[in-house]
Amino acid sequence: MSRLVDKFGREHTYLRISVTDRCNLRCLYCMPSESIVWKKRDEILQFEEIVRIASILVEMGISKIRITGGEPMVRRDLESLVARLASLPGVKTLAMTTNAVLLADKAAVFKSSGLTALNISLDSLQKARFQEITQRDDFDKVMAGIEAALAAGFESVKLNCVVMAGYNDDEILDFVEFVKDRGVNIRFIEYMPFPDNQWHKGRMLSSAEMIKTVEKRFRLVPLPGETGAVARDFALAGHSGTVSFISSMSDSFCGTCNRLRLTADGALKSCLFYAPEMSLRDAIRGGISDDELGKLILEAVMQKPEAHPPMEELVGMANRSMVEIGG
Repeated sequence: MSRLVDKFGREHTYLRISVTDRCNLRCLYCMPSESIVWKKRDEILQFEEIVRIASILVEMGISKIRITGGEPMVRRDLESLVARLASLPGVKTLAMTTNAVLLADKAAVFKSSGLTALNISLDSLQKARFQEITQRDDFDKVMAGIEAALAAGFESVKLNCVVMAGYNDDEILDFVEFVKDRGVNIRFIEYMPFPDNQWHKGRMLSSAEMIKTVEKRFRLVPLPGETGAVARDFALAGHSGTVSFISSMSDSFCGTCNRLRLTADGALKSCLFYAPEMSLRDAIRGGISDDELGKLILEAVMQKPEAHPPMEELVGMANRSMVEIGG
């Protein structure tokens, strides 16, 4: 099959698979403040359909797969999907992004099923503030999940923190202190606009400002990044932990983007901020062959824009919410 190269010469090797649009938290920056309509069970891809799509994409050059949601662990028997994806020839990294609420009892199971890396979303180290941001009182469960992930021995454990000015930007140094001697990576992410997620420019703190804050206490040593990496990675001089900054808004990485997204209801999105998408679910349920499905995937890749619009324009653009797309 053809390689996943778009019309701007970018080769795609990274697939993010959302397995559900549902979540057991209700984070302010992710989920719309008004109730959203959850997908019905028959609208969501079955595991067999996910594996079929993933296997074709792996044949076309995908080598890294990340399982996302919503919260992926609310999907029943997820470890069985992990095992099937891990067995695909050509998959070098199989990761998952989770809020860790359900992780404490499952970390070792996922590790033995073939999961190699975990990204854990955590936007505050303060219990009361965590509850304010997530609208749930699950801080202790998340912290237990983090400890279980470290004990399970994953190749990589990272914490994802969406930094919002006036909400949690005063915790940047606290997060660095938390990871500095744990061999964990903390990733500070710029606040991105999605439909009805209360975004405005005054709440967006740039990566440059975050770096200045960290450098008040720590010496940052630049680390080499992978091709297509979204983060700028730094070692902490004298410590085992690392720090990364994701500047989607202030300094986009569109020119080297190598990722595709498969939504829980089977739509292939070539860009997080590009509303048009291709329904692979409907094609599969319509009886399409693998060869034709590969051509449809390549058609979606070729529609990928060169770059997303400036952040001011993104606010008013039609798009799915983050929880509907997949984190």
